[in-house]
Amino acid sequence: MVTSPLEPRTASPIRWPERYAPETSAVFVHNELLMHATPAAIWRTLLRAEEWPARYSNARDIHFVSHAGPDLRDRTRLRWDAFGFRITSKVLEFEPERRLAWNAHGIGLEAYRIWQLIPVDPNRTLVITEETQNGWLARLGKRLMPQRLHRTHRLWLQQLNQRAQQQEQALRAA
Repeated sequence: MVTSPLEPRTASPIRWPERYAPETSAVFVHNELLMHATPAAIWRTLLRAEEWPARYSNARDIHFVSHAGPDLRDRTRLRWDAFGFRITSKVLEFEPERRLAWNAHGIGLEAYRIWQLIPVDPNRTLVITEETQNGWLARLGKRLMPQRLHRTHRLWLQQLNQRAQQQEQALRAA
């Protein structure tokens, strides 16, 4: 596909595992942000899972199960706390600088989270993140705090943008 420098490259369709399809899930949330950073800088920042708690207050106590870390890789398994609940995740989609997705399993919760990075021009990237959730905990969260996940994902995107910009500035200054 040919695009002009100001047209975003079209995102490839999300390949939702059947059990996490948005139309059949208890929870579906979509967030996106036009970031003033390259896909490479955003990707590096997103993969550094050990630093998530510094940018996303709902991620804590991250432990790699499949390797020593600190970065996610294809098929990485990790245990971490999200919203105060212990979950186990596995990276299921890993397309460098384009797409990252993982599942999450915990008591009363099954989720699927995907990130897409779409270059808009040499210095800007549209980042889309979507998540579906199932289970009694997902349904309870939706009922009691219907916008919580959307708000916290928006914050994560904003913090990701800020950190990626800082990394690019540091590289230019070096």
